[in-house]
Amino acid sequence: MDKSKVSIIFPVKNEGSNVKNTLTSLFATDTKIEYEVIIVDDASEDRCCDFLEHSHFKNKVNLIRTEGVGPSVARNIGAENAKFDYLLFCDAHLAFQPFWIDKLLTTLRLDMTDVVCPAIASMDDPKIVGYGQTLNSSLRIQWHKKKPGLFHTAIIPGGCFLIKRDVFFNVGGFETGFKTWGHEDVELSIKLWLFGYRCSCEPAVTIKHLFRKSHPYKVDYDGVYYNLLRMAYLHFNQDRIKKTKDLIIHRSPKKIENLVHKDGVEQRRRKYLQNRSFNDEWYFKHFNIHF
Repeated sequence: MDKSKVSIIFPVKNEGSNVKNTLTSLFATDTKIEYEVIIVDDASEDRCCDFLEHSHFKNKVNLIRTEGVGPSVARNIGAENAKFDYLLFCDAHLAFQPFWIDKLLTTLRLDMTDVVCPAIASMDDPKIVGYGQTLNSSLRIQWHKKKPGLFHTAIIPGGCFLIKRDVFFNVGGFETGFKTWGHEDVELSIKLWLFGYRCSCEPAVTIKHLFRKSHPYKVDYDGVYYNLLRMAYLHFNQDRIKKTKDLIIHRSPKKIENLVHKDGVEQRRRKYLQNRSFNDEWYFKHFNIHF
């Protein structure tokens, strides 16, 4: 019998009723895998997690409250508090299908991949489904169409993916320099590939995701552009860093660049260069990304 166990980590920020709906779906979904649930409530202002203190979910969930650390660090805190060898990162606005955990876990247990995501369907229109992601010439996300069987994907969507615990910590987890939302799943995916790990999509598993028209928390150009340029300085060659700066059109590229350098990106970059197996040229050619 498989004794693998999974830690499911939900970062939460002003999710309203979504947290309760997601947990209801999770606990009602069949699985043979033992798991724990960790919710990291990152300074929600709508009290969306207060119900956990007075409901039947209380003894099923480890609730951690943080003070506005941002989605990357919130996920890392969840991972640091996890007890099991597999980490399953999920948005707090999902619905699940029977044995979805079991099927995803099989791909890692059989060493078919190191990180795996399911197909992700729209909760509002389940016929709309994406199968992992790649990047276009402006470093914007593009969803894959369905392919037969497990396949490699350039980008693992942050909304739902399973990763081996040792792999996650070997690459340093999510980028701790990202203080706000933006590019955290892209940066992690690129880092995983450059370090020699495999990211894949399992099209036989589909979860439903609530795609919102706006964020229930502040998202601005400053934070998004900062994360974008920090990602470039961490992993790209000088030509691609310059191309990335050219993508900054609503803010001063020089100002953003100064902030990135002030926060010590060069030291982190040198560490990554020493430990990675491939360079960014390999990554972009391997996935036929024209950037």
